Amino acid sequence: MRELKRLRRAIANKRGMEMVQVAILVAIAVAIGIIFKTQITAFVNAVFSNLDASNF
Repeated sequence: MRELKRLRRAIANKRGMEMVQVAILVAIAVAIGIIFKTQITAFVNAVFSNLDASNF
């Protein structure tokens, strides 16, 4: 019975760690997006203007 409780705790702990990892990755992606906002916007605008100019 004790082993079953330990196994349940271990599984729950791994799920919690996965959520923490996902939250950290999302936070990093948001931070990078905020830091490089102007560069990303300029890049996207350049790509779309080139596509528009090529009569694609």
